[in-house]
Amino acid sequence: MKNYNQTPIEIISTNNKNISVFNTDGKNIDKEVVETFGEEWLKFNAFSEKDILVAGNEYFDILNEKVINKDSYILDIGCGTGRWSKYLSSKVGFIEAIDPSNAVFAANKLLENINNIRITKASVDNIPFEDNTFDFAMSIGVLHHIPDTQQAMKDAVKKVKIGGYFYCYLYYNLESRGFIFKNLFALSTKVRNKVSKMKSNNKKIVCDLIAIFFYMPFVIMTRILNLFSLDKISKKIPLNDYSNKSFFIIRNDALDRFGTTLEQRFSKKQVIEMMENSGLKEIIVSNGSPFYHAIGKRF
Repeated sequence: MKNYNQTPIEIISTNNKNISVFNTDGKNIDKEVVETFGEEWLKFNAFSEKDILVAGNEYFDILNEKVINKDSYILDIGCGTGRWSKYLSSKVGFIEAIDPSNAVFAANKLLENINNIRITKASVDNIPFEDNTFDFAMSIGVLHHIPDTQQAMKDAVKKVKIGGYFYCYLYYNLESRGFIFKNLFALSTKVRNKVSKMKSNNKKIVCDLIAIFFYMPFVIMTRILNLFSLDKISKKIPLNDYSNKSFFIIRNDALDRFGTTLEQRFSKKQVIEMMENSGLKEIIVSNGSPFYHAIGKRF
């Protein structure tokens, strides 16, 4: 565990971990989005061990012991509830989990019995550690909610040592999907533009209804097809990735998708270009869902 390279503006003492707070009033941050995600993660913070394992196995399919191991010092940027840090905690040396929102309190609860994780309230444009510090840094489902995704990635990557690795998950632009799927998505985007502007409590209720009446019919259809080993057909069903997920995860992701006002999506080519522009090479973009998750080595 390294020392911070600046002095915290506040240290919050809790029953679990002390949380150091740094300035989150940067230029490359949307305060409304940060507040929204803080509320989301305080609502959805009770991830089961199974939920974390199932999702973690999908997200981290491109990691191996060359990338992370028991000696690795890693940075989780936009940690949210801390579920990804929890998934990796037994595989690495130490994790610095940072987030600019009140999600740090949800993470504090989820990670209470894990000693090799420190939680810090900080944003990607004011990461309180020296450059070239970490063996591995990751940002999962975060950078596409930041106004300037490319700049945010550059700010993250510079904290990684030369020869270290940076991993990210960014929403894809559905470039490989067909006409019907893209039109369904266009419709859902119009709904998101309305729902995301609702008051917090109304938004949560509507997103729960979306999970029940929009997500679940596709999920149930996919599960039925899978029961009859019709995988080739089920993979074409929208939201088929949720067939092995709990209803808790589905509700959470419905709020994640429809509850935020800022969402950007990228092609595979754009993801690779942004990573290269950030100083990464040997980039691997997983062929599996979720799309797109990728890793690169810093040179």
